[in-house]
Amino acid sequence: MKKTKWLALLICSFIFLILIIFTFVSNPIEDNQTNKENEPQKEEMENDEQPREEQESEEKETEPEDSPEAEGTVSEELREVFSGVIDSARNLFVRDNLEVVAMGDSLTQGVGDGTENGGYVGLIEDNINDNDETANFTIDNFGKKGDRTDQLLTRMESEEISSSVEEADLVLITIGANNVVQVIEDNFTSLSYDDFSPARENYREELDEILTRVESANPDASIYLIGLYNPFNQYFDNIPALSQIMNEWNNVSEEVVEDHSNASFIPIEDVFENNESELLWEEDHFHPNEEGYKQMAERVLEYIRDEIEE
Repeated sequence: MKKTKWLALLICSFIFLILIIFTFVSNPIEDNQTNKENEPQKEEMENDEQPREEQESEEKETEPEDSPEAEGTVSEELREVFSGVIDSARNLFVRDNLEVVAMGDSLTQGVGDGTENGGYVGLIEDNINDNDETANFTIDNFGKKGDRTDQLLTRMESEEISSSVEEADLVLITIGANNVVQVIEDNFTSLSYDDFSPARENYREELDEILTRVESANPDASIYLIGLYNPFNQYFDNIPALSQIMNEWNNVSEEVVEDHSNASFIPIEDVFENNESELLWEEDHFHPNEEGYKQMAERVLEYIRDEIEE
């Protein structure tokens, strides 16, 4: 009982932060719309004072029609800054007709990537294609923000994902972080360390089912499960229970992977540890930013390079 109460008190501030974060992440559009509706009309009035013709003229001067940078300027600038060569992609020439599938949660989707280029998946594609002009290499990306293991299992039943898995030479998966978040949300008023145990075992069973389905659909495909990292170290380094929980989730992932001969585990916790302020998205301090995804892509390529190269 003392341990339970201690953990509940210590983790209270963490609960509030993560709820705020995920409220923001899950409803960014609605929040922005609400803020715009509540903003004073000062800016709109100031724009009204300027004749519409002058406004249109200024917009044209800022973004010339003939300029190739008129569209997507921000994304192009960010790509130039953050898409630099990944060391693991140097001198990498992929084998012909290589089929790769990525599926899972927001880390596969690339949430937090300001270039809107698909996070670590997009970086791997770009770097391989830049290094090997004949590659024409693509990855089928089935990442979806918020997915837990049970939700990924449901989506795997779709024709689009199942057919892609059947043709894949290699499958990349990120999953599990939202399972942890669900425990916190479901036990908000009385959260304890013990609440994570049954959820962790459910995660074990569902992760095993995910890998089993991939193997059944495609016995020749190599499967790589990318591990979890703890995004809250910078705020709650004095609460060892948080690190312990994430470590236990990673341990379960490794144990499940060991039961599947075609599966491998790619750890990334050490990539982010003590580097959270540099590698996490400033909007939510939870998802990686461009540099964070670059480090992820570097780690993933280190593990899969021998398998995908010519």
